[in-house]
Amino acid sequence: RYPVSVDKPNQPFPLMQDSSSEVFIAQSGLIGLQGEYPNHNTHFTAVSNSFTLADGQNELRVPLTWQAPDGVQYTKTYVFHRDSYIVDIEFSVKNTSRHEWNGYFYGRFQRTEPPKHGFFGATPTYVGGAIYTPENKYEKVPLDEMAKKPLKRDVTGGWVAMLQHYFVGSWMPPKDQRNEFYSDVLDNTRFVLGFKNLNPTRVAPGQSGVLRESLYVGPKEHKILKTLAEGMELSVNYGWLTFISAPLFWLLQHIHGMLGNWGWSIILLTILIKAAFYPLSATSYKSMAQMRKMQPRMQALKERFGDDRQKLNQAMMELYKTEKINPLGGCLPILIQIPVFLALYWVLLDSVEMRQAPWILWIKDLSAQDPYYILPIIMGVSMFAQQKLNPQPVDPVQQKVFMVMPVVFTAMFLFFPAGLVLYWTVNNILSIAQQWRITRVIEGKRK
Repeated sequence: RYPVSVDKPNQPFPLMQDSSSEVFIAQSGLIGLQGEYPNHNTHFTAVSNSFTLADGQNELRVPLTWQAPDGVQYTKTYVFHRDSYIVDIEFSVKNTSRHEWNGYFYGRFQRTEPPKHGFFGATPTYVGGAIYTPENKYEKVPLDEMAKKPLKRDVTGGWVAMLQHYFVGSWMPPKDQRNEFYSDVLDNTRFVLGFKNLNPTRVAPGQSGVLRESLYVGPKEHKILKTLAEGMELSVNYGWLTFISAPLFWLLQHIHGMLGNWGWSIILLTILIKAAFYPLSATSYKSMAQMRKMQPRMQALKERFGDDRQKLNQAMMELYKTEKINPLGGCLPILIQIPVFLALYWVLLDSVEMRQAPWILWIKDLSAQDPYYILPIIMGVSMFAQQKLNPQPVDPVQQKVFMVMPVVFTAMFLFFPAGLVLYWTVNNILSIAQQWRITRVIEGKRK
């Protein structure tokens, strides 16, 4: 249900692949102390070349068989479910030997370092390993850390996963099962993260037994992740701002439930956030307007004291004191809002719900850059207009820096996802409207 791109709707996105350029695969097998066990390199035999989930059928079982030299018969079965990204892996063991069979299930991921394809060669979000344990909850296991400090931890329950932008692969053992979570590096190029049972499964001679584990390979879609193992929703990478990002996404989801369009939902959410911070913004803009009103007098002081910066600063501080202006009054309210806007940035960047979601007209994919660069240009113009409302620095060098900033930001936003640019543009326009009104009142042009 997730095509590679909007213009290729019938070509599914290949999350797992085993190619020379990029490897991301899931492997599983059995290990034990006696005899030969089927591992991820074992060649099994299938009864058919293809298997199809028939109409009206909710489960598809794909059995693969192998017999060990000691006569033990193994059937490895992949169990697929309709409308689900979960695959159950079952090992049926028929012990035809004369000895008790003891074995352990292991599952693991193997992947190479992904190619750099983001802005200036940077990967947009976290790509690497992650684990969840009842004791320590969610933890990242970066690929470069696997070589420095291999993971080895005894865990009951939990899960191990490999994450990338929008998608995740996760082994999810039962809650009461003891496992060892481990990592490894093969040939300095392939990174391994997996688990293996700590308690053996025993099968008496002449008897049969089954070992079963679950694998999730699919999108980091919130409504799906919440139905999986505990903590799987944390695989959506919001970083240290999760405590803010999670409620914001919850609100965005509910707005989308009403509007049915992610673009309009982003706009409405931005308006709601702006309204919530209106008092703080008003305080900031009032301070800026008062500073702007003092610009002629500050310019006169500069002309009076010339290059004597010490006397100029003293005179400006006296002016602030006389007019009861706090030069930092416009900064604190803005600083308080920054974490919220950064949290929303990560919501829009790492939510698979935004992937290939259309807005209007030329915006067919909010997770991709604007193909005609219209939104980034509007954002740049809005940023330039907003700067015109701010008090201008007395220092000519600072004035030039402030004039260049809209150009620099516009160049950066040309490559940003359209959803992020939309959010930033709407926020700028709302800020301009609020600041313009407050500035008019402070300057006495509007009552």
